[in-house]
Amino acid sequence: MIDPQFDRCRFPPSLWRALRGAGLEPPKVLRAAGLPATFHLDPTNILTTAQMFAVWKSVEALSSGAVPALEILKASGEAGHQPAFIAALYALNLRDAIHRIERFKRMGTSEIYELTVDGDVSTMTKTWPFAVETEPAASIDLSFLFLLEIGRIGTGQRITPASVHYQRAGPAAPELEEHYGCRINFGASHNAISFHNADLATPFPGHAPEFLAMVTPGLSAAFDELMTGSTISERVMAVLKRTMASGRPDIAFVARALGTSERSLQRTLTAEATTFRALLAKAREELSLQLLADPAISVEEVTLMLGFQDATSFYRAFREWQDMSPGEWRALRYEEARPV
Repeated sequence: MIDPQFDRCRFPPSLWRALRGAGLEPPKVLRAAGLPATFHLDPTNILTTAQMFAVWKSVEALSSGAVPALEILKASGEAGHQPAFIAALYALNLRDAIHRIERFKRMGTSEIYELTVDGDVSTMTKTWPFAVETEPAASIDLSFLFLLEIGRIGTGQRITPASVHYQRAGPAAPELEEHYGCRINFGASHNAISFHNADLATPFPGHAPEFLAMVTPGLSAAFDELMTGSTISERVMAVLKRTMASGRPDIAFVARALGTSERSLQRTLTAEATTFRALLAKAREELSLQLLADPAISVEEVTLMLGFQDATSFYRAFREWQDMSPGEWRALRYEEARPV
């Protein structure tokens, strides 16, 4: 387990959209948490652990439902999941997915996930090294529910936890225990969710190692870009690279991811002397070179991953970018890489 060096947390745009989908307007949540009402509009904004907890306590106070996390989980499926969640669905199995989530958590927040094995059960715990108070219930619930959702979607089965332990006092809302499919143990020494090892090892039918090999470095790089980008154009490029593999994103999607309107985004890009179409082409060009550099990925696969309708369209675009065909570019790269 590696402790983070800095107290830095992010609240991803997809989660703000999910809150809105659950009937919780971000500005109202932020004001209740003592933060600027427009904080969510800039995806590069950083929260401390204390501020993150304040946001979740506001969610609990403003929610009309008995279990806010269940409403947010439902809204997430409609608003669009985080790229790390999507990548986890292509993992080998739930154990592999949890390890991938652990890694992405270390990149984006001062939160530590740890999975330990004890007999035929494995237990996932989460800690906040910079916390000076207990983690809000909504935050804990959503973390555990997301992991369970990955397992159920990934396996195509309604797996149930071996056990769920909460530090907080009970009783449980009936709908929460019903969703878990097991009793919740309250007043525990730590917050934890345990899974049977057999469930963790159940293969995900959609496992795609080639996809993971492609998007994992991209997620890391795009995260760094998103954190350091100083212009809207740079942030748009980061979102495009981060989401291209899960479908061709349009300007409306990118605007939502950046917490702004489509019209405002277009005006800002015009002020920066560029267009969304130009940035999309640039993102596709850069990703095409990254993908073509891997000889194991066929041109047909690259075409699909970049959202082109057919190979002819991709070949035409690539020739405009590089003044040669994808095959010629690969041959030239191979020739340059050969030892003299």
